[in-house]
Amino acid sequence: MHSATPYTNQNTKHFSRKKFLSATGKYLAAGAIGTIAASIKADQAHAQAPGNIPQDVEDPIVLEKWKSEYDQQSGPVPTPLPPDRRIGYAVVGLGHLSLEEILPALGSCKKSKLVALVSGTPDKMKKVAAQYGIAEANCYSYQTYDKLKDNKEVDVIYIVLPNSMHKEFTVRGAAAGKHILCEKPMAVSQAECREMIEACNKAKVKLMVAYRIQYQPHNRKLRELVQKKEFGQVKFVDAFNCQSSANPDHWRHKKALAGGGALPDIGLYCLNTTRFVLGEEPTEVFAYQYSTPGNPLFREVEEMVSWQMRFASGVVASCATHYNAHESRRYRVMCERGWLDMNKAYAYKGQDLMTAKADGMMELQQNIGLAEKNQFALEMDHFSDCIIKNKRPFTPGEEGLQDQILMEAIYQSAKEGKPVKVASAVTNQSLHGPEPELS
Repeated sequence: MHSATPYTNQNTKHFSRKKFLSATGKYLAAGAIGTIAASIKADQAHAQAPGNIPQDVEDPIVLEKWKSEYDQQSGPVPTPLPPDRRIGYAVVGLGHLSLEEILPALGSCKKSKLVALVSGTPDKMKKVAAQYGIAEANCYSYQTYDKLKDNKEVDVIYIVLPNSMHKEFTVRGAAAGKHILCEKPMAVSQAECREMIEACNKAKVKLMVAYRIQYQPHNRKLRELVQKKEFGQVKFVDAFNCQSSANPDHWRHKKALAGGGALPDIGLYCLNTTRFVLGEEPTEVFAYQYSTPGNPLFREVEEMVSWQMRFASGVVASCATHYNAHESRRYRVMCERGWLDMNKAYAYKGQDLMTAKADGMMELQQNIGLAEKNQFALEMDHFSDCIIKNKRPFTPGEEGLQDQILMEAIYQSAKEGKPVKVASAVTNQSLHGPEPELS
């Protein structure tokens, strides 16, 4: 066990998460609409993974057949790596997402494991560390975060902090020699995204943005059907993501911490998933923005954004996001010969994929049932696999930068009341690493 300053450090004993967030908030930087560099630097990341994995460990165990061919077949038997060969994660920030989703998901991972915690609230961290069996020496404050450099158990730092803090902790984490998994949105400006990419390239560590939807089985199946043109050419996409907020003091309603409101938090799913499904980049956006006057939730950030995206193929996507409407997360892809509809598309679970296709006098509708899988575990295990095999992540920093460019164009359009062209020298394919090997 390598030494690390524990959470009882006297300098941080009374330094709460709330105070830290207030002290470190930065206002959304104004970024000019621009383009991503045409050529993406070759992946220079070095692997900090355990030694060679015996082939017999990764080979699935084949069981005898017992189900009828008329029933849905079981998937392959899980092939987890031995615990001492899994990639070690330090989770930074112990808010809702970490405690409700990410830490539990690490327990079901096959190639990843929780080994360290970083928090500004010592009492909370002490309790969480006891729950998950994390040693006191592997618990860090925001001030002692840089000492992760000396902890050989930590391979990856997973940053789960308010948006405006992503850049600082990515740059510091890269300087500590650790691979970085960063929650979306990647940052609050193009400049910050580029600085994060540069810092990780310089340190020769991998950077991945946690776009869990791109690893979720139902969304991947829909994308497969679209790109194989099973329903003909795509003509139109309709997507929306809504939820209702209640606490004006939450960091998501503070521009200095969030960078924006509904758009970067939940609207980003409509933007990113549409690009993912279509496999192309928009050339123009046209947006409208609104906040209810006098509502304390929206003194600093927007309540609603509605926008359209035009693609070179002729597809138009109509997207909307709302911070004060009953939860609803859905998109539909309209094609020449049918449609594909995803209900609960951006939720943590419960995705429901429906399709329809004309067949003479009939319209055949189908519900495509797929096994439920933990999206967070899938994305973390993909990143761990990239480290073990020294591959570029499927959703690297460049993917996060592209979304930031498009969000800034959407805000500009809403402000000016006219369409904004988005000139881009990149293709959707160039923004991704190899397709993930998900199981």
